[in-house]
Amino acid sequence: MIQLFDNGAYLLNGTELIEDNAEAGAVLKSRLGGNVPDKSEAAKATMAYSILKNHNTTGSMEKLRIKFDCLTSHDITFVGIIQTARASGLEKFPVPYVLTNCHNSLCAVGGTINEDDHMFGLSCAKKYGGVYVPPHQAVIHQYAREMLAGCGKMVLGSDSHTRYGALGTMAIGEGGPELVKQLLEKTYDINMPKVVGVYMTGKPQPGVGPQDIALAIIGAVFENGYVNNKVMEFVGPGISNLTMDYRIGIDVMTTETTCLSSIWRTDSQVKDYLELHGRAEEYAELNPKATAYYDGMIVVDLSEVKPMIAMPFHPSNTYTIEDVNRNLKDVLADVEQRARVSLGSKVNFHLQDKIKDGRLYVDQGVIAGCAGGGFENICDAADILNGYSIGSDEFSLSVYPASQPIFMELVKNGTIAKLMETGATVRTAFCGPCFGAGDVPANNGFSIRHSTRNFPNREGSKVTNGQIASVALMDARSIAATARNKGYLTAATDIDANYGKPRYFFDKTIYENRVYNGIGKADPSVPIKFGPNITDWPGMVPLTEDLLLRVVSVIHDPVTTTDELIPSGETSSYRSNPLGLAEFTLSRKDPEYVGRAKEVRAAEEIRRTDACPMKESEAIGNAFRKVKEYYPDLKARATGIGSTIYAVKPGDGSAREQAASCQKVLGGWANIAREYATKRYRSNLINWGMLPFLYDREELPFDNLDFIFIPGIRTAVETKQTVIKAYAVKDTLVEFDLRLGELTDDERKIILSGCLINFYRG
Repeated sequence: MIQLFDNGAYLLNGTELIEDNAEAGAVLKSRLGGNVPDKSEAAKATMAYSILKNHNTTGSMEKLRIKFDCLTSHDITFVGIIQTARASGLEKFPVPYVLTNCHNSLCAVGGTINEDDHMFGLSCAKKYGGVYVPPHQAVIHQYAREMLAGCGKMVLGSDSHTRYGALGTMAIGEGGPELVKQLLEKTYDINMPKVVGVYMTGKPQPGVGPQDIALAIIGAVFENGYVNNKVMEFVGPGISNLTMDYRIGIDVMTTETTCLSSIWRTDSQVKDYLELHGRAEEYAELNPKATAYYDGMIVVDLSEVKPMIAMPFHPSNTYTIEDVNRNLKDVLADVEQRARVSLGSKVNFHLQDKIKDGRLYVDQGVIAGCAGGGFENICDAADILNGYSIGSDEFSLSVYPASQPIFMELVKNGTIAKLMETGATVRTAFCGPCFGAGDVPANNGFSIRHSTRNFPNREGSKVTNGQIASVALMDARSIAATARNKGYLTAATDIDANYGKPRYFFDKTIYENRVYNGIGKADPSVPIKFGPNITDWPGMVPLTEDLLLRVVSVIHDPVTTTDELIPSGETSSYRSNPLGLAEFTLSRKDPEYVGRAKEVRAAEEIRRTDACPMKESEAIGNAFRKVKEYYPDLKARATGIGSTIYAVKPGDGSAREQAASCQKVLGGWANIAREYATKRYRSNLINWGMLPFLYDREELPFDNLDFIFIPGIRTAVETKQTVIKAYAVKDTLVEFDLRLGELTDDERKIILSGCLINFYRG
């Protein structure tokens, strides 16, 4: 089904793979004669290399400085991005910037705060020359596919699932500060990423959908980091056997592999898609050149993939539905055991009570968002359910088309009526089921979803309140098959269905009538509309020469998601209020964090008034006195005081910058990790002036609530020291080494300045 090469690979003429091993040279000579390109030259023959080269602003292809063609954000992120850019000197949007309102339109906790943010976005689109997509019109990525993507383009989005590779667009999801840089006409600076090929053969079986293919790939590559921070390049003859909706459904899930971006070869189907959406000029044929080298290769035989399920609590926790049903008790016991690593003893999590009459009973099904809400997914699901009922017991089914144009076509061709007759509910475009703001199951509920993620709390439950529900990811077709069997887990390949495959017709009139398009029409006279919850970022100071950090949370989970660092869902209603949102930091993982961080921040605030901070906290005073025994010249008023957390591998998941900025506004000055799960989370830390320390040993030299003293940290950053001497403050000072990893010159300046805003203010 999925094969990973141990080495790199050559791709000849898009059809023949040659693994880079001892025999490769001889095989290449026999295929190419004497004209065998150097490996480094063949690496330039990928589609990814060409697109990156065309967007690089320097002569070096090792250290890239990228400018993007377009930007896109949703309503959890665009207020903070624009506020940061305004504070840094924004005058107008220099490239097309689309502001969608698809994340929080249904989850207000009271008052006017959600719509206030939307009006802020509309006024900014008018003032600075952007596009404003009102609530319920489209989820962020579907609008981008329909109206923004183009072959050979690059798009930067402030959502981690910014992936339009199936349309020939290299798209990257990053934290908000990276979009701020583009708005200020700066660059996105990265090393040239490695490129891993995804070679597809065969044709999927009827009933196997794009989510099945995606989950099979994620299960094969996530844990071993095979594509971490690399570009996935989709090639091979099997692509021709996939419709555009199918390709898009696979592509959007590449985010869950932790890759940097994706790109697919293009063909007549891509051309037809762009023509259908009124943008024929955006088409260009993309293929790797005759002899291309890849740093790794994933071979996918589409015909062998079976219906899949990603069990709680990660998209990589994959099984075939067949295996789950065959080994039900063993699989559920294994899932429960894995979950306890993250959940601990906070809640009694169990799944085996979902077994009824020897089968797994599901409480809820959801087909939604940028992954599940596509036209073909919903049509196939309706065909499976046609003439059946989902029943009147606990099981429910909700369907969210990804855009109003899709919704309207489903109404016209009768699909919506088919679904509603079964007992399913159909709703407008909304990302809530993907991030915990919609369709929350009951306590101990089990939900199957064609959406993007199934992290703990992702569906909205609160472990710290004794509430727990769980999500498994599945394809829309198997969700419909399960619904047809009234909630008993069923693979779509196990039932007979007549797939009508109706043709899609796109009507852009909806957008023309409702979406504000201000590209090229910036009007500086337009006043920005501020709601009472929209506040500026608090002041942040430059990095001090010496630093005293208090460890306020230690997390030993194998991976810590951004959802655990700052919960999604209803907390995101405070997205435009940095201090208000910060109150929820780590609230579902370590409820003591906020109070501990605030205690440290209080001492730092006193220090900034040039008063002595030692009187604020007995613990801080004791730590200073211990350090002064070894550093007698240390001055409390000149030594920065901050908090830090330790996590084994933080940052998997969402691109939301708040995972870092909330720590910063609570006084955080660093993270310490064995490694960072994604580049985007590490970049978020840096852009908010936080030190992304690395410590690669399993046994820690410090405990939770210990202090860490780092002398000369400012000089160390300035002089590009990679190894930093630090001391755990115990009965004595216990020395250990921290590393900073590679930093660009600008990243060092941002850290020294205290944050990106300070850096651009000068």
